[in-house]
Amino acid sequence: MIPNTALTEDRPEEAASGAEAVYAQKALRASPADYFQLLKPRVMSLVVFTGLTGLVVAPVDMHPLLAFVAVLCIALGAGSAGALNMALEGTTDALMRRTRGRPVAAGRVTKQDAMAFGGVLAFLSVSMMWLSVNDLAAGLLALTIVYYVVLYTMILKRRTPQNIVIGGAAGAFPPVIGWAAATGVAPLEAWVLFAIIFLWTPPHSWALALYTTEDYANAGIPMMPVAKGAKSTRLQILLYSLVMAPVACVPILFGMGGISYAVVSVLGGLFFVFLAMRVFLSKAGDHPEGGENSLYDVKKEAVAARNLFAYSILYLTALFAALLLHHAFTGV
Repeated sequence: MIPNTALTEDRPEEAASGAEAVYAQKALRASPADYFQLLKPRVMSLVVFTGLTGLVVAPVDMHPLLAFVAVLCIALGAGSAGALNMALEGTTDALMRRTRGRPVAAGRVTKQDAMAFGGVLAFLSVSMMWLSVNDLAAGLLALTIVYYVVLYTMILKRRTPQNIVIGGAAGAFPPVIGWAAATGVAPLEAWVLFAIIFLWTPPHSWALALYTTEDYANAGIPMMPVAKGAKSTRLQILLYSLVMAPVACVPILFGMGGISYAVVSVLGGLFFVFLAMRVFLSKAGDHPEGGENSLYDVKKEAVAARNLFAYSILYLTALFAALLLHHAFTGV
């Protein structure tokens, strides 16, 4: 029951305890689905997929059981980072329409429970990887979790519009971890896969930020459109796309992908740049201070940004699927 503020406004201690009681009642309603949501399953699925690709592309046949354990550890590590991120970002998430339904932001899971859940998963994932696979893979997995939770979530996210550029490296580590799990080393080829995801992350994330700018502004997060404006963001999306598309073709030079990968990387990259150009040419947010955007401009930018965001996920998935399938079926 919601406390009666008319009866408690002169008794702050009772008001505080009443609010805590309501929050506790909400937290008691946590379900297994809420804890599953803490893992950020959609993000986890992409992390697991790219990690598995690194493991399969590596020129070593790994024992199936060890490969399963390695992929499981990557999944648990990604889930732990997601849970810890939600625990730390509960207050901020509650201010944003896109994230206010998350378990901690909505009060269904307490911050302490989410922290404990994430901490246990982090310990299990790293220790299992170390004991069952090898120390390099375990070390890279631990670095990824710390990088995302501490460097990105706690330090960079609220301090610089370059948060997603620097912090995005956390999402680029999984194929390197997978490669290291299979071979015990992390050669240049693994870091090429890292570079593809690293360069893909800014245009992917900033496309989302362009049509959720108000959310980030309300939450006080200096994402690029909030800190530098839409025009600067659109330019940087295009520049990163122009660099990322050729880098995505580099695995061809290393013999890491067959004809299918060449087709996906070249044609898919060209279409990525085309969509980035459409975002760049949209005009919302270009008016001087005090000016107004036409409804047409706003809709044009939102549609272009949404299209790029949706396609970027398909593009990265197709790239790594082409690599994975080539090596799975040819064994090369």
